[in-house]
Amino acid sequence: MERFRTQRRVQIQDSRSELPKYDDVEDEDSSRVLDDGEIQQEERLRLRPSNGNVSEDQEPFMGIKVRRKASLHRDYKGDYIDIPSQPFLMRILRKQGDKQVLFADKVLKFTGSGKMKRRILLITDFAIYIVDPETGALKRRIALAAVEKMCLSELSDNFFAVIIPTEYDLLMASTRKTEVVTVLVEATKSASDYQLEVVFSNRFEYNAASDLVKEIQFDEVEGGVKTRILRK
Repeated sequence: MERFRTQRRVQIQDSRSELPKYDDVEDEDSSRVLDDGEIQQEERLRLRPSNGNVSEDQEPFMGIKVRRKASLHRDYKGDYIDIPSQPFLMRILRKQGDKQVLFADKVLKFTGSGKMKRRILLITDFAIYIVDPETGALKRRIALAAVEKMCLSELSDNFFAVIIPTEYDLLMASTRKTEVVTVLVEATKSASDYQLEVVFSNRFEYNAASDLVKEIQFDEVEGGVKTRILRK
């Protein structure tokens, strides 16, 4: 994997974004997310096009992943929720001692039971934060040094998994997945001096909980990508 030439520090700007357009689903069986464990992703979930400054050969995708045209060249803003205007986020960061925020946005996180929860994802130069936007509570903090790899499909979906061997893993969805992956690779390189592995496969396993392994499968269908999450 080539070493990136992108800027490692993302300056926080005053900008906002809305949640990805998914519907909340509560399943009756922990092995399902939607009916028969399927999620239908439509092409309405698009990355914002722009005359960006990040080219495909500067990202950890190396031509493997099917990319939306809008994601190939675009600006990375870093802060999409205006952290300085969110006192509860500032309190969390001050308490943990982190001062350099590389990425901040709302995402969807998948729980061990298959539910989708709206969360705020923060990436600093030392850790990953998962925050509940409704209560302002810090749900999880993961040191970058604990992250082993990231798993993505080869298709144009919004899912990504963060694999943490010493804990349970994270499965999330974001319309800014390209930026999340790029920032995490650069941040781990800076914090731990190693290259974070990025694995592409249309079928991979992840630990949804400490004692629960699931497999996520991706299939390209007309109009989008069908995603199935199964309990192993």
